Amino acid sequence: MRQYLDLVTDVLESGAYKPNRTGVDTVAAFSRHYAIDLADGFPLLTTKDLSGPRWNSLLHELVWYLSGDEHIRDLREETGIWDAWADDEGHLDTAYGRFWRRFPVPDDGLPGESWPDEDHRWRNDEGTFDQIAYAIDQLRENPTSRRIVISAWHPANAAVSTLPPCHYTFVLNVQGDDLNVHLTQRSGDIALGVPFNIAAYSLLATAIAGRTGFKPGTFAHTIVDAHVYCGAGERGEWYADNLDAVQSRVAAVDDRNEYREVKAWLESAAPPEPEGHGRDDHVPGLLEQCAREPRARPGIEVADVPLEDLSVDDIELSGYDPAPGIRFGVAE
Repeated sequence: MRQYLDLVTDVLESGAYKPNRTGVDTVAAFSRHYAIDLADGFPLLTTKDLSGPRWNSLLHELVWYLSGDEHIRDLREETGIWDAWADDEGHLDTAYGRFWRRFPVPDDGLPGESWPDEDHRWRNDEGTFDQIAYAIDQLRENPTSRRIVISAWHPANAAVSTLPPCHYTFVLNVQGDDLNVHLTQRSGDIALGVPFNIAAYSLLATAIAGRTGFKPGTFAHTIVDAHVYCGAGERGEWYADNLDAVQSRVAAVDDRNEYREVKAWLESAAPPEPEGHGRDDHVPGLLEQCAREPRARPGIEVADVPLEDLSVDDIELSGYDPAPGIRFGVAE
């Protein structure tokens, strides 16, 4: 998928060296945006393999979001992606689906504020608001609305959470017969996180479109801090002094195969990654992806069942023919 590879090269060419809370340094760029036409096929990356356990993990995570659950008891049987941020009992102090389906409504608002009554159609019994139900009903009853916004960000929760939402809000927007989704993300790990974000929200748009009488339109994505992890210790610090050299070589590439030459130079010039941090430098793996030609996109089918009843078995991927997988370390 060319849009993704363009994002990779853009950040590598123009980003700045930026340490962060994880201890694994980054090359980061501010406010990057791209759009993908879903009519051209389902945008699951083909420049590396995301099938098997990775695809299974993505599906279970999305179904978990839609459930509104904040506990990972079912999710952890399929993927350990949230284990590092859950407490000993498996609860998360923030969770995307919790706020999608159960956004808190204050008991007593400030004077002049408007809040739904207890018997409001989108308010739940426990005093929360179901944003997904609201969005579905608006698309059916008022599809020209420009207010179909779903937020996973609660400022008070985010101030104390172990991991506030990265992809924190999305907007559903209808143009003609097309249902479009615009995702805004405060922080995006380009090698590991962003491919999942593209696929998950494109799948969500496809599922919602099928339930509201529209066609999947465009997935648009804005990332505030778009970053590539570049290693810990001396390996990460090497980029602080040599990023100009890396960027000049990336910018000078005329043929995609030359990205492998840049990769070979980097691996020979940079110090080895420290023990315990293997593959935390994502730059070589991303350069390998840039050297690969994107293949035809796969297809996706979502069964016609209510979103709250959607299961992994209701989603079928077809025609997926990716290049071999690439391992990347996870910065926690």
